[in-house]
Amino acid sequence: GGACASMSTMPVNTTRSTASDSERRRTHGHARFKIFLTRHGQSEANTRDQLGGNSTITAVGECYASRLSGTLLACLPNNGEGLVVKVWTSTLARTIATARHLPFEKHQYKALDEISAGDFEHMTYEEIAVTRPKEAAERKRDKLRNKFPNGESYLDLLDRVEPINAALDLACASDYVCVVAHQAVLRVMYSYFMDIPLERVPHLDIPLHTLMELTPMPDVFLAADA
Repeated sequence: GGACASMSTMPVNTTRSTASDSERRRTHGHARFKIFLTRHGQSEANTRDQLGGNSTITAVGECYASRLSGTLLACLPNNGEGLVVKVWTSTLARTIATARHLPFEKHQYKALDEISAGDFEHMTYEEIAVTRPKEAAERKRDKLRNKFPNGESYLDLLDRVEPINAALDLACASDYVCVVAHQAVLRVMYSYFMDIPLERVPHLDIPLHTLMELTPMPDVFLAADA
């Protein structure tokens, strides 16, 4: 009960959207179903500011997971009754744990795993800056193109997530889809549907404990409100 009692400082938020004309991108079809995007609940690695890894969620993250189902259902017609809703997660423990209370069909995809920090997995940015200042400075200068040793850049991640984006674009023509993934991955997915310039992708704000609702428009445009 203690973790949930403190949730007033980290509420479940729902971002509803209707984008400006400049933000719209053309989609394939007619009336479309909604897409929901959320990061996993707070993980053990989040509390230590560590990159990567496969830690599970904390008590605060579990509180978010337990509330996510009700929040998602409240966003659906008739509280989701009789609807087909698919839940897509990564293969990592923190997204699977976050999605486990959702009463819908679940699918795990390796392509949704968080961006790889390579040799610097489990390290903090502060530790990297102290022990590998050259690599830290290069990545900070250009997060889109530069990567840590044996890791992925955002350009690499864009290539990895592209098939998922294409599949989601098709899936939402017939079903509601909720994606539970990671910050970098959701930056890529959100930018795809909102047609955001590449240079902005590594810096998009995708906060913890927030459910984003993308609303495809019936006039063959996809729109979203921040």
